[in-house]
Amino acid sequence: MTDMLFRQDTYARDALGTVLAHTPEGGIVLDATIFYPQGGGQPGDSGALHWAGTILEIATTVKGEGDQIVLVPAEPAPLPPVGTELRQSLDWERRYRHMRVHTGLHLLSVVVPMPVSGGSIGADKGRLDFDMPETLADKEAVQIALQELIDRDLPVTEEWITDEELAANPGLVKTMSVKPPTGQGHVRLIRIGQHDTQVDLQPCGGTHVVSTGEIGRIALGKIEKKGARNRRVNMLLAD
Repeated sequence: MTDMLFRQDTYARDALGTVLAHTPEGGIVLDATIFYPQGGGQPGDSGALHWAGTILEIATTVKGEGDQIVLVPAEPAPLPPVGTELRQSLDWERRYRHMRVHTGLHLLSVVVPMPVSGGSIGADKGRLDFDMPETLADKEAVQIALQELIDRDLPVTEEWITDEELAANPGLVKTMSVKPPTGQGHVRLIRIGQHDTQVDLQPCGGTHVVSTGEIGRIALGKIEKKGARNRRVNMLLAD
């Protein structure tokens, strides 16, 4: 099992770790990591491992067997032996942009209140696919409303509910294609705003900024037709 340090401190850029195992494909499993594994439309983190004067570049991070998180080297190279204590450093600029885009997409789902049929997150832009037969009537109005939500600098917090509580509140789930992981007894929720300022609450396992103001300026890109009832809305970081 890998301790998910990115859940304890989303803003941690460096951390110590101990090598627990190597995978047959050449990946590295640590006892604890700040690297987020690919999932829920968010890419796996990249960065580097440092030990004994050696630096190993990490290209991405994925989920392994059970609760393992696997760091994937950028190219074939000697791996740190099992039991090695090392330092892990995140490609922070890339991760932080993922966080900004991810929180921005949660707000996009507020401004466009339609079921979400898909989505993805990148370092410069993200997109949501909506179950929506007609395109947006006024793209500029949507962009203005989204930027206004961002500029309110609302707090972004997490909490946990039980599987049973989620089952009793199906309206919390906005995504049609990706269902929240259940079976562990609890599900993580991301809340934007508090009390009378709350604008969104939905299950999510990804990383987010702590306030919407950190998202910065955004712009809506192309609105694409991807099927009879599917409209893809692209959101770009504008700064």
